[in-house]
Amino acid sequence: MTAGTTGMDWVEPGSPEEHREEVTGDFVKTFGAPPGGVWSAPGRVNLIGEHLDYNGGPVLPFAIDHRTMAAVSPRSDGRVRLRSRQHERGWEGSATSARPEDVEPWCRYPVGVHWAMRSMGWEVPGFDAVIDGCVPSGSGLSSSAALTCAVAVALHDLAGGRRLGSSGTDRDEDRRVLAEACVRAENDFAGAPTGGMDQSVVLRARPGHALLLDCRDFQGEHVRLPGDAELLIVDTRAQHALTDGQYGGRREACERASAELGRSLTEISPGELDDELPRLPDAELRGVVRHVVSETQRVHAVVEQLREGSWSRIGELLAASHASMRDDFVISTPELDLVVDSAVAAGALGARMTGGGFGGSAVVVCPERRRPDIAASIHEAFARAGYRAPGLLAVQAGAAAHKVTPPTSHPSHPTPVRPPDG
Repeated sequence: MTAGTTGMDWVEPGSPEEHREEVTGDFVKTFGAPPGGVWSAPGRVNLIGEHLDYNGGPVLPFAIDHRTMAAVSPRSDGRVRLRSRQHERGWEGSATSARPEDVEPWCRYPVGVHWAMRSMGWEVPGFDAVIDGCVPSGSGLSSSAALTCAVAVALHDLAGGRRLGSSGTDRDEDRRVLAEACVRAENDFAGAPTGGMDQSVVLRARPGHALLLDCRDFQGEHVRLPGDAELLIVDTRAQHALTDGQYGGRREACERASAELGRSLTEISPGELDDELPRLPDAELRGVVRHVVSETQRVHAVVEQLREGSWSRIGELLAASHASMRDDFVISTPELDLVVDSAVAAGALGARMTGGGFGGSAVVVCPERRRPDIAASIHEAFARAGYRAPGLLAVQAGAAAHKVTPPTSHPSHPTPVRPPDG
């Protein structure tokens, strides 16, 4: 880091090897034997295309190098036992009869994955698992998708990829169906509304690339991210939760607008807005339609610029995206607005909020070697405003969820994992 960056809260991803060793050691300490394997899944950042996934539009997310680890072993009795290095309370019970209201809230995500995969034709076993999450929770970086996808890939591998009607040899198809299972786990078991973008990129990402995802059919195209900029994620520490109703309220507003107009919002062209907006009964619905239509166009424009091999011309597009989410979709916060304004003033190529909104994080595109100075400017702006210091993540576009190499040894003094209450 450069001068002026001391005292700032850089949230490091940590060493994958150390995390693997630690979660393995905790598994041995808790369950008395090594795990069947350790699986890793990333958080994600959406570069542009917010709230378009459940509207069937295009999005442009990429995986980050902050990841969740899951040490997992199969069980033959259909039971699940869960522990976490981040939560005091775990859970254990029957995977086949568990109801969401009986399961510890964070455990609903992995238990929901088991339920969804089983209902979709996978022959998944019960399992023991210890989770170590290094994706900041509540930051808008999809720690929930990292958790569900790490468990889904583990169960897929432990079941030998066996799904009714599947050969188990088509990795892309299995990853698409696994993403669907993870969406069902979050929506129907954990009670968290999500549109499928997060799970798709966590399972299908490629290092150094974003995933241009068409959310009508979830076909994807990898778009290389040019090397002439550095990416900074700023966690405002204004936490949000998909289960608090605000995200769901915006999704419901989009559904109402679509019903009023009799068509998908992403089918509307900018030239049709003057005719379509007066048909809507209130300002809220007119705002969400303006955002969806304009954001769809911005996604394609950003992809076109990235394909030309440079970040230099996307600043106005990112600024317009943030303004749309602030003014039309109404999901920004003063902290997110301050990140964007102070980053651009300090020389960022572009910045915008990312994630579901109402808190969470912003993504900042920094010129090469300017990331620490821009981070310092944002940190100072937060201090002047009296806000809690933000978390700062220097990220690269990382790899999809996968099994990591098993450790060759276990720590001699593993951190104890607390048993579940009761």
